[in-house]
Amino acid sequence: MRRLWLGIRPLAESLLAGVIGLGGGALIMWAWGYNPWPAYRVLFQESFGNAYGLASALANATPLILTALAFAIGARAGLFIIGAEGMMYMGAMAAVATSLLRLPSGLHPLLSLVLAALAGILWGLVPALLRALRGVHEVISTIMFNWLSHFLAFYLVANVLVDPVRAEKTVSVARTARLPLLVRGTDLSLGIVVAAGCALLAYLWLWHTVSGYEVRAAGANPEAARYAGVSPRTTVLLVFALAGAFGGLAGAVETMGRPPTYAVYSGLTNIAGFGFDGIGVAMIGRNHPLGIIPAAVFYGGLQAGARLMQMWAKVPFEMVRAVQGVIVLALALPELLRIFRRLRRARRTS
Repeated sequence: MRRLWLGIRPLAESLLAGVIGLGGGALIMWAWGYNPWPAYRVLFQESFGNAYGLASALANATPLILTALAFAIGARAGLFIIGAEGMMYMGAMAAVATSLLRLPSGLHPLLSLVLAALAGILWGLVPALLRALRGVHEVISTIMFNWLSHFLAFYLVANVLVDPVRAEKTVSVARTARLPLLVRGTDLSLGIVVAAGCALLAYLWLWHTVSGYEVRAAGANPEAARYAGVSPRTTVLLVFALAGAFGGLAGAVETMGRPPTYAVYSGLTNIAGFGFDGIGVAMIGRNHPLGIIPAAVFYGGLQAGARLMQMWAKVPFEMVRAVQGVIVLALALPELLRIFRRLRRARRTS
């Protein structure tokens, strides 16, 4: 019975947190004179109640799955890698640059994805080395590299990869490098398969391989893992490499699979924020690769339905964002509390 409870406890906590979040959002709307029931009906009906809404939710979830994996892999190892935003920028730039090559349609998207993953890995290499060799905390280094990536990508968009016809964006990804759409008339591409496949591979690696077990052991009890022969430096480098690959792939699938532009805009407006949103998605999914998938779809549905919630329920956009924030915060709170408890135990034993 205890084992059964331990298995369903995370689901029960998430359901309770979801109810609390929805209730909190309803109270906010009611307090400011808006009826929450038609607002929620529009939000969920237009996000998950029809094929177009579901396709939009899945399209929004695609990069979020990958950026959430970048954070979750680190969290499982006891690291707070919040550099997926910068890794995503570099992956997007690599995908656009690779599309300038003339390659067969079957090879072109594959090469773009591989090079985008490599770009993310290389971008995370310096923070990884700083952590492994000098003990520099990854939160500080990855925040700094997010800003470096932002301005480097901004420069590339404006001066190197700029579209000669439309100066507000990069050149469009070549047709041979674009990911095929799964549902005609929507922006849902094959990228969702790539993202879900990465989540499945991450799960199999973490729970069914020796190196994955060592990573989880290092996160659960660093001293015991070190005593058992797990190398902290190897763990850091491996985890950063995987996080970089996932972050780079997020930039690639968003750039290669989002019609109609298939490009990156000046100011990075169409790819900005996914890295930070992925942290919230990872928390909602309990930093579990398989839990991240429904968490990302739910979050993507909130994004897809927000516009219609504003249009049909007459709820102002600022209020919609506040309600979304309350729901996401409530859903992420159980995992945040678990992380804080683990940090407190680690301080007591150190």
